[in-house]
Amino acid sequence: MPNPERSAQPAPPLPVPLDVAVADSHTHLDMQNSSVEEALEKAAAVGVSTVIQIGCDLARAHWAAEVAAEHPTVWAAVALHPNEAPRIALDEGQQALDAALDGIAKLAALPQVLAVGETGLDYFRTGPEGVAVQQDSFRRHIALAKELGKALVIHDRDAHDDVLRILDEEGAPERTVFHCFSGDAAMAKVCAARGYYMSFAGNVTFKNAQPLRDALAVAPPELLLVETDAPFLTPAPYRGRPNAPYLIPVTLRAMAQTKQLDEDVLAEHVATNTARAFGY
Repeated sequence: MPNPERSAQPAPPLPVPLDVAVADSHTHLDMQNSSVEEALEKAAAVGVSTVIQIGCDLARAHWAAEVAAEHPTVWAAVALHPNEAPRIALDEGQQALDAALDGIAKLAALPQVLAVGETGLDYFRTGPEGVAVQQDSFRRHIALAKELGKALVIHDRDAHDDVLRILDEEGAPERTVFHCFSGDAAMAKVCAARGYYMSFAGNVTFKNAQPLRDALAVAPPELLLVETDAPFLTPAPYRGRPNAPYLIPVTLRAMAQTKQLDEDVLAEHVATNTARAFGY
């Protein structure tokens, strides 16, 4: 589903390829302005050898599972996005929400679907009227991930305390990933203590993102992932232009600078971590 605003901007150039191949742990190929084949070809050309395609409503989850079945370098994650669950419940009713969650559960059981996500809480876009539905949906996704033995991918926006509390109350799956990590250094230390993976996106490069860089600085290398969340969060200096998996090297190099690590060393960590987190 191309984004008209982003499609009006020129695509950034291909960065210098990585010497150590890594994965884009979170992308939305269905929202980008190129074909799947073109996106994968450009990614592979710069050392991004694997992508995790996220389906965050029932239709997109079906698409993610189909694309992952067709392309050996694509794996899928499926869920109802934290903003999607209250939308269904409030617009269509609880029965419709239950049916959508049943559909997600069936897709999540497929072998090419390695994770349940992105699920979690978003108090930025959903108001107080949707909180109870979001939290219940999150709990049901946690239970599904544990039932299937799959990773859990978390979307956490303006909801850090409740996300951590619910994970404690329900018992987090063995492999839990905070997508587009948005906490501060204190939260990164909490996540590290609990063995949660932290995936950083292009916003870690933004000028106003020092708290994110502080979090990255204290996060253990063995729990770090990198992602695009494309077409969103294009890293500097290309902010505002369309994002895609081939821009992973830009973010990874910025991460390496913050961590004061050689980029190949960080890439080795990220490659190993992503395979371990998602189980491929």
